[in-house]
Amino acid sequence: MLLEEQQTNIYKRLISYAAPYKWRIALSMFASLGIAGSDAIIAYLVKPFVDELIIAGNLDMAKLIPFFVVGLAAFKGVSRYVQEYNIRTAGQQAIQDIRDQVFGHAIKLSMRFYTSNSSGSLMSRILNDVNVMQSALSDVLVTILRESLTMIALTGYAFYADWRMALMAFIVIPAAALPAAALGKKIKKFSRRGQGAMGTVTTILEQTFSGIKVIKSFGTEELEDQKFRSENRNFFNFIRKTFRYGAASSPVIELLTSFGVAAVLWYGLNLVIAEEITKGELFSILAAILLMYTPLKRLTRVNNVIQQAIGASERVFEILDQQSEIVDAADAVVLPRSRGQVSFEQVDFAYDDEPVLRNFSVQAAPGEVVALVGPSGAGKSTIIGLLNRFYDPQAGRIMIDGHDIRNVTQQSLHDNLALVDQETFLFNDSIRNNIRYGCQTAADEAVEKAAQQAYADEFIRLLPEGYDTMIGDRGLRLSGGQRQRICIARAILRDAPILMLDEATSALDTESEAMVQQALGNLMHDRTTFVIAHRLSTVMHADRILVLEDGRLQESGNHQQLLAAGGLYQRLYNIQFQEQA
Repeated sequence: MLLEEQQTNIYKRLISYAAPYKWRIALSMFASLGIAGSDAIIAYLVKPFVDELIIAGNLDMAKLIPFFVVGLAAFKGVSRYVQEYNIRTAGQQAIQDIRDQVFGHAIKLSMRFYTSNSSGSLMSRILNDVNVMQSALSDVLVTILRESLTMIALTGYAFYADWRMALMAFIVIPAAALPAAALGKKIKKFSRRGQGAMGTVTTILEQTFSGIKVIKSFGTEELEDQKFRSENRNFFNFIRKTFRYGAASSPVIELLTSFGVAAVLWYGLNLVIAEEITKGELFSILAAILLMYTPLKRLTRVNNVIQQAIGASERVFEILDQQSEIVDAADAVVLPRSRGQVSFEQVDFAYDDEPVLRNFSVQAAPGEVVALVGPSGAGKSTIIGLLNRFYDPQAGRIMIDGHDIRNVTQQSLHDNLALVDQETFLFNDSIRNNIRYGCQTAADEAVEKAAQQAYADEFIRLLPEGYDTMIGDRGLRLSGGQRQRICIARAILRDAPILMLDEATSALDTESEAMVQQALGNLMHDRTTFVIAHRLSTVMHADRILVLEDGRLQESGNHQQLLAAGGLYQRLYNIQFQEQA
């Protein structure tokens, strides 16, 4: 019972998206009356057609039949066009709203959500699952409106003509509901599993095309092909079961309705033999009943579609019901342009149960360059993530100019921050638009000036279309150093007072690194900067170096002070010096 109520609530929620387009739906319902009336008229006119034309041979009526047939077909055709066009348009508009809402909600969810949900799965829900929902808000509404009204009109005429024969036929309908419901539950179950399998297929596609260079370099095309075929086969196995149960519904209904037709024929023929009704009346009632069963069978197939849509809707609504961990406080204030004073005060943080930062405290003065070094897993990137408020600490607080970042709006916080990451993500767009991404209103002159400061202008102008050159997915048409300099130009144009550099030169060769370091020097000028670097040679000139280990701050000072202290920093420096030697 609880499951049925849950399904009803999901479908009500799905239908609620069609509410803004109620006038289109109302027009479609009005046109459905024309379709239903046409079928009822056909059933009604069977009686005079048989009695007057075929048996009595009324030639005057015969002359009118062609005009009547064409006129009724034209009326029904116009009604069907108005009905289908408007209901499908309303359904498509509702689906567009759902897809917009799911995407808009998803990108506002916190980073923790994305660590536990693959991008392929999210893509599958927004694309494939919403497409399945589309059938419920267009095809289903079309069929329900048209076939329900047609069935009501034909049932009404059948009971008007002879209630006893109509009752014999009508009693089959409740009997057909039980197997239809059972088959629908099976379809929903396997449809939901199938959509989950499609999410896995989408994930493999996304990872394969994103990592095609790695696949090519290791020669693992055959391995990836087999992996895709396996998951695609898994998807087919689930979908095949939905086909199996879907295909069973029509034969079951056919069999059950045959009992109703047989009963009507047996009883009606006896009435004709007894001369209680005419042959035309029998055929008229029989036509109404046969026409009545047609929408019944279509409505049964609609139930199968509804079950598939409910399965898909559950997966989509799971995203919409997901609450973001990082939200603006009710009394959040706008952080003005920062002076660049940043402080971490006794911050504790853990992604799950294992602590990543423990009682971490540090203050950065305006314009100071603070380097974060230490072994892998020491918590360096976590500090950057917390300052960006990708996560909130479990204890302690992070302050900018005396404001707790949890008490300022996220938009104003990010307006004061710029990040240059080791993952040089660029969009499949022009170079100009990639540089302007963090400052959409910047003029072309400002974009080019930022590129000059990032030492990117020279190579950009050598490209076929200069700043308007499309750089491909993730900027793969450019070298690593070129991509990094465009990211730096993007950060320069943003002109944020607080800068974060997370291994910004880790993947570059010596020549590219030297060029990027010059660009970073321009970027860091007069900005409070946090630098994460594995190679200590890149942070030797920082104002202060923080040495972390196991989430704790072990040492703090400049390069010379830390070497003289003979602690962890000196050991790390000696190891790297020996490797370089």
